Amino acid sequence: MAQRHPLHSICPYFAMFPEEFAERNILAYSSVGDVVYDPFSGRGTTVFQSLLMGRKAAGTDINPVAACISGAKADAPSLLQVLRRITELEGQIPENRPPSPTPFFDHCFHEKTLGQILYLREALDWRANRIDRFIAAMMLGALHGESHRSKLCLSNRMPRTISTKPEYSIRWWTERGLEPPERNAFEVLRELAKFRLKIGKPDLTGKVVLADARDGADVHKGLRRSVKLIVTSPPYLDVTDYGEDQWLRLWFLGGGSAPQAKLYADDRHTGQDLYWRFLAEVWAGIAPLAAENATIVIRIGGALERDVITENLTKSLEVGFKKYTVSLLGDVQTTSLRKRQTNAFRPGTKAGVEHDYTFALSKTISSKSSSRAIAVETA
Repeated sequence: MAQRHPLHSICPYFAMFPEEFAERNILAYSSVGDVVYDPFSGRGTTVFQSLLMGRKAAGTDINPVAACISGAKADAPSLLQVLRRITELEGQIPENRPPSPTPFFDHCFHEKTLGQILYLREALDWRANRIDRFIAAMMLGALHGESHRSKLCLSNRMPRTISTKPEYSIRWWTERGLEPPERNAFEVLRELAKFRLKIGKPDLTGKVVLADARDGADVHKGLRRSVKLIVTSPPYLDVTDYGEDQWLRLWFLGGGSAPQAKLYADDRHTGQDLYWRFLAEVWAGIAPLAAENATIVIRIGGALERDVITENLTKSLEVGFKKYTVSLLGDVQTTSLRKRQTNAFRPGTKAGVEHDYTFALSKTISSKSSSRAIAVETA
């Protein structure tokens, strides 16, 4: 693989797959100019790597953190535009600082730093302005992390990939006598922008929409029947809750000032039947985007046995892509998850495994589809 582009790591994200995985499959199953799609865009690895490789790319994500990060990478501004906007924002910051939302924020951030964060939270129009979205994405990456190791982290010591809960964080910091560092958010943003954009950006731009994966064909109507390759990793069953684990970043983007469980209605925590039904609905929602003879690459994991995942994942695809024959290509590749950074903050987290599947779609109706269908309503 060529030199890693600095934009890949604009914000570390829990349960992300490496760009090597995306690159390998993009190279194997698409050509320059093809459309690549990811209904669970996460930190935007599939979309961004596709653009780097001369493919058109698009995606969705229901999580604002993911949509902000992947959207910023898919349509990045120039370094000059970003630096000008940072200077403009810095010159407009009011003298009076808003009050802290909760005591957690006083433990997490230095008083001056918190004032800047609160201002940027209100000033950045990340949903509508691509330059503001890029700055917001950089802020999400700097908002929390191991600040004793990096001067580009704004918080008291925390993991980089998840936001630990307020009560636990305060207790953890207090027991260790840890105080938040004084950091200038604007200077941090300048340094990050210079690094992230030091080798420029892709010639092509993509589009990532803040939306439910099941609505993919509705929010990307211009891509109907044109997606040649789907590379994605659905949320894993019973592994993590992004609404809780990303709560501080969600707060910065306009959310509540405390973790909120089950924030997104994707059913992944409520049982196997609903989980597989959810995935079938996703495939049905994006089926109108698929070109004939498209390929689907899926990385999936969790606590279930591989044979159970294989059977149910295949069934969900057959139901969702009901006008196609769905064929599993090659062997299922299984790998162990690497040790998680969260072990230092939440000891005992399970390593687990991930499984990589490749499916081919062909434009014929399978005679097996009705006998293998699972109980799910599709459009």
